[in-house]
Amino acid sequence: MVEEACCVPYELVDIGANLTHPSFKDDILAVLRRSKQAGLSKIIVTGTSVKHSEQARELAALHKGYLYFTAGLSKIIVTGTSVKHSEQARELAALHKGYLYFTAGVHPHDAKEFDEHTLDGLRTLQNEPNCVAVGECGLDFNRNFSPPDQQLAVFEEQVKLACELKKPLFIHEREAHNDMVSILSRYKDVLPPAVIHCFTGTAAEAAKYVEMGLYIGLTGFIWKDRSKNGVKYALQTRKIPLERLVLETDAPFMYSKINDKKIADHIKRVITEGARNMHKFASFSRNEPCALAAQCELIAAYMDESALNVATVTTANAKKIYGLC
Repeated sequence: MVEEACCVPYELVDIGANLTHPSFKDDILAVLRRSKQAGLSKIIVTGTSVKHSEQARELAALHKGYLYFTAGLSKIIVTGTSVKHSEQARELAALHKGYLYFTAGVHPHDAKEFDEHTLDGLRTLQNEPNCVAVGECGLDFNRNFSPPDQQLAVFEEQVKLACELKKPLFIHEREAHNDMVSILSRYKDVLPPAVIHCFTGTAAEAAKYVEMGLYIGLTGFIWKDRSKNGVKYALQTRKIPLERLVLETDAPFMYSKINDKKIADHIKRVITEGARNMHKFASFSRNEPCALAAQCELIAAYMDESALNVATVTTANAKKIYGLC
């Protein structure tokens, strides 16, 4: 099969895509083909449970040797958020070995399901060669689908696992900044590289995470940030410096409405035709990895940087964190 030309002139890494989500079940190959047109050559599949991490692993294995693409968005990480989802992420990664990678962890929403067997399942998944991080794990006190005390205990178990295995952490945090800082600070001397995934907090919170040596993952959420001291302000004031920034779509979630009337015209104008053309395949109902180029250009505009520089530095950051080549 002859590959279609890449639509963007730079390389990117999507550090988090939920490609085991049911919305991708019927057309995953088309989704991956579009991601390659948008410059993606590797993807990390998110595992949110042991089962979903298994599925991510299998998905990555299914695409062994699937595309040899060197330009544009170079890697996609499919995140595991429970044992079940981590298994699914593993399966997806196995389908596309060399292009898809996966993470294995238990999402805070699923903390209530954590038992004595869960950690064993995660440990087994972490031994897989294309499992690149512990997570998605963390704290979500916004929705509290699991009791806060259980979230705290389960998250700390996964922090300990990451420290033991020296594997990066892929962290979910919603309205739990102080508790997050407290837990991570206890392990500061042995903490591996860690990413605050899909950051939606304040500039002050971002600055604290950066001070702790953490990385900040940004999604399409930026288009709807209306706060005076939120993500946009953090970018404009470099509370999130480029050397601590990584990019992710969190597909099929976190769609970026790049033509929203509340985005200033001078910001919207920077998005290139190639990025716009790929962004058209994404929607509120299903975001796709191919939308990351437009997201990168939007972030670059808020930072008053070139998209090429943002892409180059964030790609290098992702490769360093996850040991990708």
